[in-house]
Amino acid sequence: MKKLFLGFVLALMLPSAARAQHSHAQERLIEFPDVPGYLTLKCDFHLHTVFSDGSVWPDIRVQEALRDGLDAIALTDHLEYQPHAEDIPHPDRNRSFEIAVESAGEAPLIVINGSEVTRDMPPGHSNAIFIDDANRLLIDDSVAVFREAKRQGAFTFWNHPNWTSQRADGVALLTDLHRMLIREDLLHGIEVVNDLTYSDEALQIALDHNLTIIGTSDIHGLVDWQYDVPHGGHRPITLVFATERSAAGIKEALEARRTAAWFNNTLIGREAHLMPLIEASLTVKEARYLGDTAVLSVLIENTSDVEYLLDNQTGYTFHAASDVIVLKPHQTTRLDVKTLDRQASISLVFDVLNAVIAPNTHPTLTLAVTID
Repeated sequence: MKKLFLGFVLALMLPSAARAQHSHAQERLIEFPDVPGYLTLKCDFHLHTVFSDGSVWPDIRVQEALRDGLDAIALTDHLEYQPHAEDIPHPDRNRSFEIAVESAGEAPLIVINGSEVTRDMPPGHSNAIFIDDANRLLIDDSVAVFREAKRQGAFTFWNHPNWTSQRADGVALLTDLHRMLIREDLLHGIEVVNDLTYSDEALQIALDHNLTIIGTSDIHGLVDWQYDVPHGGHRPITLVFATERSAAGIKEALEARRTAAWFNNTLIGREAHLMPLIEASLTVKEARYLGDTAVLSVLIENTSDVEYLLDNQTGYTFHAASDVIVLKPHQTTRLDVKTLDRQASISLVFDVLNAVIAPNTHPTLTLAVTID
């Protein structure tokens, strides 16, 4: 990720070449384009309330999600850990979900029932979502609870595998128990992003074992305070590429591994899923030579929330920028390309520095430019 950091530093030095088309600076709605064949749904599958160790009532989680423009949330209070039990002694582990559903009402938000299975390592903590009854997951045996989740049709993923309270070195590592859970189709995904952390090792585990890539906030306090919303920050989320905007559509996409994580202005996912999203976000709006020169002015529109950091691999140099350029969210950026002679079309090739498809690996974007 050193290259990503270098790209960010260089980007700060670039002259401004963008003109705003979207007054997005103080807005908090998270926006991504759909991709060919799929809707891009914005989801957070790991949230806590006062019914476990969170600080807010379930309706606050609904209100935050609506303000962020999310399509779906899963309330995943700890099954076995209720530190507020003296004040909220409710034995029904479904209660936070029920309150959230009632609070959402007719609002455009899908609320999914879930729970966090809270165990020592191994297997550590896991979320089971799309469950029927959280109370039936109150089982002492750590494998039996995964089997009950499967009986309920749950999608189950491993939470914060790099958590230093359970992995002092911060390195996600599969155990024999995790391998057994994967082999028996009891564990389906892994958090590559949790709260303020990203794990290269968890991403590699997802790629090696065909697990769904998950990114979550794991929020306990207020989203605004934790992620500096709406003053430039954003909560980590899972982008789900679904055939329909429904709970069933989301679950099908999760099971098919069609996801990406968005974390700290970085996209993380399989190349097959990231590239259609990046290509849908960036459009060449216009390309024309400046007067009688061989300097080509190219306008590139970014319709996503990502501030893309692109490293030039074209073989061309730029007239008013270094090799690392910034495409700001919801803006059109002008890029002056020195093509040496006038051409009818060119290809602009970039490494996308703030997109990760494997540890220390960035995807390559090619923009086809037809010259007016």
